[in-house]
Amino acid sequence: MVTTIQIDNETIKMLKNLKFDLGYETYNELIRALVYENKRIKRSKKGKFPKLKEFKREELDRFTSAH
Repeated sequence: MVTTIQIDNETIKMLKNLKFDLGYETYNELIRALVYENKRIKRSKKGKFPKLKEFKREELDRFTSAH
């Protein structure tokens, strides 16, 4: 099945450039790769520790020299 989606001219330019840069032959391949990559990152964001709290940097960085 084939469908049509509406996107503005700026988005089509971005997709065209990205398709070329990443070496995909079709927009379908590009969009599928982008969706897959997006889902993969979200799924593995916290790995084996899904209850891990968000990282917050300490006010004093322990790894800076105090000289």
